Amino acid sequence: MIDLGDVEVLVEAVTAGSLAAAARRLGIAPMAASRRLAALEEELGVRLVHRTTRSLSPTTAGEAFLPHARALLEGEAGARAAVRPDGLGASGLLRLTTSAAFARKVVAPMLPRFLADHPGLKLDLLVSDHRIDMVADGVDLAIRIGTPLDNSLVARRLADSPRRLYASPAYLAARGRPTRLADLAAHDCLTLSDNPFWDFRTGGRLARHHVASRVSANSMEILFEACVGGLGIACMADWNSASAVADGGLVPLDLEDAACEAFGIWAVTPTARLVPPKVRLFVAALRAALA
Repeated sequence: MIDLGDVEVLVEAVTAGSLAAAARRLGIAPMAASRRLAALEEELGVRLVHRTTRSLSPTTAGEAFLPHARALLEGEAGARAAVRPDGLGASGLLRLTTSAAFARKVVAPMLPRFLADHPGLKLDLLVSDHRIDMVADGVDLAIRIGTPLDNSLVARRLADSPRRLYASPAYLAARGRPTRLADLAAHDCLTLSDNPFWDFRTGGRLARHHVASRVSANSMEILFEACVGGLGIACMADWNSASAVADGGLVPLDLEDAACEAFGIWAVTPTARLVPPKVRLFVAALRAALA
């Protein structure tokens, strides 16, 4: 009989690319993970993975078995969820990662009520503008803006993230207000260090537009402060700019022939199987806050 614990080791190992990372994620010893994988291969009578000291990849038989393995695990998760209240087990440590701007503008304001509603929960918030290895770092949930790039993870879209151009009143008074996409060539723009392009919807099509940077940085928090300080025009998410607009520190700019492309806000988990109640509860609260 197939042991679901053995199946879970296989799925986590293929997802992470190594048994050691799978063991860390599952909270077991690497030797135990190796024994479980060997037991599954013996039960099925086939070799499921190619293993070296540095990497792991599925064999042809492993590739064929993986969809069934995930279905087995998700079926068990569904069966457990059907008989468990959503709040049961909503305790312990929730390790969450997201960008600095999203953490400050969206996550931090919702934490007092969320943690008051769930006194058994503790939160470890890893703030980074760079994507971290969720499996290696033992992260339960990542909130990411844009398009998820890692197909080995499970991503669920929570909401749209509309973006617009913004500038300070002082900058507009000194430099004028752009009204068309071509006008940006005469303005100072604030961009991420590794991406001097802004994506626009123009004429119903997506267009990537190269902009001239006056200031670039590897953090949207720095670009936000530079924009408020009058150093140029920035393309930013509405959630990042709303408070400054309300205070009069920033002015939204609408171009006649183009609009900034919206991003998505995604909840990313290492696996779809047995997502803990603490993760489901936080995602539900975040979705409500975004709405």
